[in-house]
Amino acid sequence: MERLSSKTHAKRIFPERILQFGEGNFLRGFADWQIQILNEKKGFNGSCVVVQPRGSSKIERLNRQDGLYTLYLEGLKEGIPVKEHMVIDSISRGINLQTDYEEFIRLAGQKELRFIISNATEAGMVFDPDDRLEDRPQKGFTGKLAGFLYHRYLAFKGDEKYGCIILPCELVEENGGKLKGIILQYADSWNLSEDFKCWIDHANVFCSTLVDRIVPGFPKDSLEEKTEELGYEDELLVTGEHYHLWAIEGPSWLKDELPAEGTGLNLVITDDITPFRTRKVRILNGAHTAMTPLALLSGLETVEESVKHPEVGLFIKKLIEEEILPALDGDRKELEQYAEEVMNRFANPYIKHYLKSISLNSVSKFSARNLPALLDYIKEEGKLPAKIVFSLCCLLYLYKKMDVEDSSTVLEILLSEWKSFEKKQIGIEQLSANLLKEQKLLGRDLTGIAGLKEAVAGYLREIEETGIEKALQRVIDKPVLARGELE
Repeated sequence: MERLSSKTHAKRIFPERILQFGEGNFLRGFADWQIQILNEKKGFNGSCVVVQPRGSSKIERLNRQDGLYTLYLEGLKEGIPVKEHMVIDSISRGINLQTDYEEFIRLAGQKELRFIISNATEAGMVFDPDDRLEDRPQKGFTGKLAGFLYHRYLAFKGDEKYGCIILPCELVEENGGKLKGIILQYADSWNLSEDFKCWIDHANVFCSTLVDRIVPGFPKDSLEEKTEELGYEDELLVTGEHYHLWAIEGPSWLKDELPAEGTGLNLVITDDITPFRTRKVRILNGAHTAMTPLALLSGLETVEESVKHPEVGLFIKKLIEEEILPALDGDRKELEQYAEEVMNRFANPYIKHYLKSISLNSVSKFSARNLPALLDYIKEEGKLPAKIVFSLCCLLYLYKKMDVEDSSTVLEILLSEWKSFEKKQIGIEQLSANLLKEQKLLGRDLTGIAGLKEAVAGYLREIEETGIEKALQRVIDKPVLARGELE
């Protein structure tokens, strides 16, 4: 059986108008699909050049298939099971930054390039003082982007006509403004000119965005069946749900450059994405992050298994209803309706969303998604949210029990503290205090929250001594946390 390529499937050629940082499942199942729809229905006339934020072999696989891949959308539409697939041809090529950095620089000088899209995860949205302009490439995504923009500035001698519209898809609050600030940090660190900083400020538009679609990725469980149906092999096959939302905070003229009206796309350009973002990050992403360590410790593998599990599913439902929703602004009925929709999406029988893949960089995800919910609940209710605290304990305990992919800093701190505990050099109370105090984990010292050290120590002790099942049952039946005032 042949592999998918331009030999087996006709590929349309479009001008390279988009630079995309990220070759992973999400952008291919979300942004690149929407670019294809805009090409088909609105004559957008653009393709993406893909580069990897970090080292990856997917660039080579993408080029072997001439940028083509198959997207399966599976789920319920108005209660009826609907499965559909299509070949996506909106990617022109991939550039391996490790081996062909010069091509990356040449791309910076292409006149038709207009958009930059990224998804380097929350952990990638940081300034790295070790990155240098002369590095080929820089280590981090933000360093690579700063280098690219500087070479574009040089290529067009600062002409503001050749600025870019930058659409970061990382789940970071005010991701557009934050990314712009990081680029300007590099400009200062690299001693770049004031003219370049003015060009960044005036010629480029950094839009904050909110993305929403569950994209589990490669369907390893149903690969044989799908391959037989397609009649070709596809190394980059990706699955996703039908639901999608791309909310972009930007000027009204952006609607002319991303003409989504009448396409059926849920692509919203607005002057404020805050309501979209808070609702989605707290409920959908927050529930994902809270359930993942608990479900993995409970021996589960997928999101669907988790929400259908008698205890884990009930825990997630109660966490959303009793601790996330009460601390959210907005119409309560609309929030409850969205929460119900999220639980139904989690239970989609066609989507195999593996917990192991969600667990990537779990600590930074908890910091961005669940910690604000914890703090807001304390402000509203004057006590600790038992289930969010328990989910934090499951997260901390996960690093003791399993290999979790995370930053070297996070792994070093957690593994060192657990090793000291295992050697009986510290007790569970000291372990709890050390982890909550460490700002490199959750972004702030949490030991000032009354009762939190004791609650975390108590839950960790219970998990360690009685096992996850009994500890979970207790927090469902008897949430006993009462304190939570900020000292």
